[in-house]
Amino acid sequence: MDLFDQDPGGTVEGTPLADRMRPRYLSEFEGQDSIVGPGRPLRVAIEEDAVSSMVFWGPPGSGKTTLAGIIAGSTDAEFARFSAVTAGVPELRKIIAAAKDRRKFNSMRTILFVDEIHRFNKAQQDAFLPHVEDGTIILIGATTENPSFEVISPLLSRVRVYVLKRLEPEHLENIVRRALADNERGLGGMALEVDDDAVEAMAAIADGDARIALNLLELSSRMVINAGDGPRITAELVVKVAQEKTVLYDKAGEEHFNLISALHKSLRDSDPDGGLYWLGRMLQSGEDPLYIVRRLIRFASEDVGNADPQALTLCVAAMQACHFVGMPECDLALAQAVTYLAAAPKSNSLEAGYGEVKRDVRKYGALPVPLHIRNAPTRLMKELGYGRGYRYAHDFKDHIVAQQHLPDELVGKRYYRPADRGFERRISERLERRRRELADREDD
Repeated sequence: MDLFDQDPGGTVEGTPLADRMRPRYLSEFEGQDSIVGPGRPLRVAIEEDAVSSMVFWGPPGSGKTTLAGIIAGSTDAEFARFSAVTAGVPELRKIIAAAKDRRKFNSMRTILFVDEIHRFNKAQQDAFLPHVEDGTIILIGATTENPSFEVISPLLSRVRVYVLKRLEPEHLENIVRRALADNERGLGGMALEVDDDAVEAMAAIADGDARIALNLLELSSRMVINAGDGPRITAELVVKVAQEKTVLYDKAGEEHFNLISALHKSLRDSDPDGGLYWLGRMLQSGEDPLYIVRRLIRFASEDVGNADPQALTLCVAAMQACHFVGMPECDLALAQAVTYLAAAPKSNSLEAGYGEVKRDVRKYGALPVPLHIRNAPTRLMKELGYGRGYRYAHDFKDHIVAQQHLPDELVGKRYYRPADRGFERRISERLERRRRELADREDD
């Protein structure tokens, strides 16, 4: 059954729960408020059936294909789906020919959804270009890879890129609970008893991927029904299900999330041998090297940070090597990054500090920028006090100056607290010298 041909009220026997529970309307869509929240331009365009060419970029399970399906159900245009994995330029030519006829004889638009658009090479992507430009098709692409690297510049300049974020645990928990309550498409008719910590475990293990969360729920429900001990799903059961080799996202017989966890923790504990072993296990099982390098890039900032700023640079270089040479040649670049990260001094100061920032942003909302550090490009802004009293650091001794940069409610907050190791020790000393210098000036 094709995503765009689903009967909103029906289900198909044997269809996975994750497919059955795909949101049909924006009101059912979890997360991504930054692009489809009330009043956002994309939401307005969908509601008014006025979408233009775009690319959705986001991690697996964040809602790219689902959002395309919602557009399919909301538009009067002909909606065609095209997969970069299973189709090629000949199939595209047929779609384009039909779109031209439709436009000529019925004045009807054609929206073409291209899944995994990053899998097309440059020549294949060129085939879209003239038809997007002349309006024959409205292109909606979906990709897990950075469009700056994977979509050709001429095509990228003609589309709007929307970035979908990984779903937060609360989003995943809402998705799981909706499936449990839905009598038509979900598991509402099974009278399941599900512990709250079991739902939390599904969200944690899914790591931002709605599909994985629903797969875990479906497999857990089968287990308790088959056991006949009462349909209760516990957190312990969810963890057991996640470790089963029958889980759909398992890679070549290896439990995907256990392996990446083992790699991450080996690096955090500064064990290059453990890191290399788990890297080898993942690559030998067929894991996508770009998935691994994305996690290494995250680790470089989360667990090493400014204790060794070179770690991030090396990991980005490893990512470029993966793009440039691919497997198996890029395995040593990954091994180099893994061993460097393991040996690097560790600091989680960035993660801790930025975590506090996010909590304060949620707590205090959109606090106003202090007037003196606002930009004042117009006369009216200057008259309103924008930029008034700003002190230009380069006009002062040592190019440092004391002035307020945080909103009034947060004055005195210190988010970044460098660790006393690696390069962060030098950063800490530098910041402390700055604070002493500013304090001495106040005393004078």
